[in-house]
Amino acid sequence: MTDFLNILLYIQIALSGICLYRIIRGPSIPDRMVGVDIFGILVVGICAIISIQTEKSFILDIGIAWIILSFIGTLTLAKYLTGKKLNE
Repeated sequence: MTDFLNILLYIQIALSGICLYRIIRGPSIPDRMVGVDIFGILVVGICAIISIQTEKSFILDIGIAWIILSFIGTLTLAKYLTGKKLNE
């Protein structure tokens, strides 16, 4: 079971690197934002795997906080790209 989780962890980290490349070199702002969203999801997956391996549940709290901040950032950027103010 531990070997399987380690393989999943390495896959998640490799995919995170690909997302970082897309965030840095994305051709447009929406493409970069998609990369940020996918990166956030991968970070939550990494936190879940590490939480299972170490049997420490507070790591899941870090993942939940990360995904909430990612969601708020996505909403903010979507409002900005549509040309609306944040209080509308």
